Amino acid sequence: MMKEEEWETMRMGVRAAVIGIDAAWTLTQPTGVALTVLTDKGWQLRAAAASYQRFLALADEHAIGEPRPLGRMPDMRALLQAGRKLAASPIDVIAIDIPLSKSPILGRRQSDDAVSRTYGGRKSSTHSPSEQRPGIISDTLRAQAEREGYALATASISPPALIEVYPHPALIELARSTERLPYKAQKIRKYWPSINTQQRKEKLLTQWLDIVDLLETEISGVKHMLPPIEIKASAVELKAFEDMLDAIVCCWVAICALDGRAITFGDETSAIWIPTPLDAATNATLVLPS
Repeated sequence: MMKEEEWETMRMGVRAAVIGIDAAWTLTQPTGVALTVLTDKGWQLRAAAASYQRFLALADEHAIGEPRPLGRMPDMRALLQAGRKLAASPIDVIAIDIPLSKSPILGRRQSDDAVSRTYGGRKSSTHSPSEQRPGIISDTLRAQAEREGYALATASISPPALIEVYPHPALIELARSTERLPYKAQKIRKYWPSINTQQRKEKLLTQWLDIVDLLETEISGVKHMLPPIEIKASAVELKAFEDMLDAIVCCWVAICALDGRAITFGDETSAIWIPTPLDAATNATLVLPS
């Protein structure tokens, strides 16, 4: 773990840096990872990748990103080393979209119930974790982060810190939406059952563009790093884009937490961080595709 003087010396024009991880609950699915940094020009997206390996490859000039994003067990030390190299700064916060707890996760937690009470009516209840899912993946992420000096923060945040986040309610607040945004590629048939596959895909890509536009108002460079995806994109390419988008949302929640613009749902054992509602006078409303 870095000493305080080493922490500050390492920063090169970067005032803060956060990593967002859209963690898969199984080892068969890839995980999106993003990195944002705070400079005098504001928050900027420094990197986004559709898998752990692709993120690590961004920081290694000799490595080549895997052709297809693959699932694997996380290596938090390697991720932090890559993040520090890409950011030219220590990492202040790691924000992960996966159940995390200071106690063994055996089922639904107070944090899950608290979020579901507040956002369930807006179609954003949490998924129910179990001892098996995410199981060892969650335990590994938390334990590895703690060994690197990032303790799980459940009430207040003091870098370096690890936090649990949940993109669905975060996007509700970012978009000032009345309900969960329809942006999951695997659910487009459920979102728009009365139209054909081509039309569903068009609506999905339009929704993604709207989310990218909103994130760009908070983090510059999102549009550049996530250019519009083509309508002919494969299912693998769609999933990769979605995972990177979610990882960037995780970064945004971490930014809000650092700025005092997020609140926790849960208890001292586990808590989910969600941004507070944005000011209606200064932020546009995202209209859901009908």
